This record gives sequence, structure tokens and C-alpha cells, in this order.
Amino acid sequence: MSACVDRVRRTLLADGERDRRDTHKVQLRISGRQAYCGAVLSTRVPVRATCAVCGGRGEIWSERCGACDGSGAADEQALLRVAVPPRSADGVRLYFRVHPPHAPAVRVEVTLLVTEALFRSRG
Repeated sequence: MSACVDRVRRTLLADGERDRRDTHKVQLRISGRQAYCGAVLSTRVPVRATCAVCGGRGEIWSERCGACDGSGAADEQALLRVAVPPRSADGVRLYFRVHPPHAPAVRVEVTLLVTEALFRSRG
């Protein structure tokens, strides 16, 4: 039984390592007020989608597809709406998975960068 548990553990940990390598990282600048009160912001994330011209085949009839250069894939941008929790600190990381239509899911790590203090000292 312990050999089976060890094999499952190795498999799960290997998937976790692969997931970290396949994660797209985004930095999102927010104001001190947005960090303190919370906000919903949008950002764009690059995704690989099926080429709309050739349908993913890489060719049209017997000619190489010029739109995707024969790869069958196209680079697109997916919209990610980020819900910033109230009282978020500078450097907080949020994790998402984007499921664009006609493309595989993309893992995204968003790092919040607070650009200004909420209260400025008067002096």
C-alpha cells in the first residue's frame, strides 16, 4: 500500500511543478484606495487558440495557412476580471484559471502592486 501512496504523491507533486511552470504571470498596478477598499479590475491574458482561418489544420486545401504559418494555432487575448479583496497588501498574489472559448485553459498568477499610499502625510 505504501508504494501506491508514494506513486500517487510523486504524480501529484509533479503536476504541481508543471502547473507552476505553465502559469502566466501578470502584475496589476492598483491604487492605495483600491487596495484598501477592494475593486474589480480587468486585464488581458495571452492565450493560444485554434486558428479561425484554417480551423486548426495548418493548411487550406493543399496550401499552408498564411494566418497561422501552418501551426494551426493563433495568439489571442482573453479578458480576465480580477476581484481585488479589501485590505490587500502590496505584493499579494492571486491565482486564476482562464477558460477562453476554443482554447485550452490558462493558469494566471496576478501580483498586486500598490502604487500609492492611501493616506499621504501633510507636511
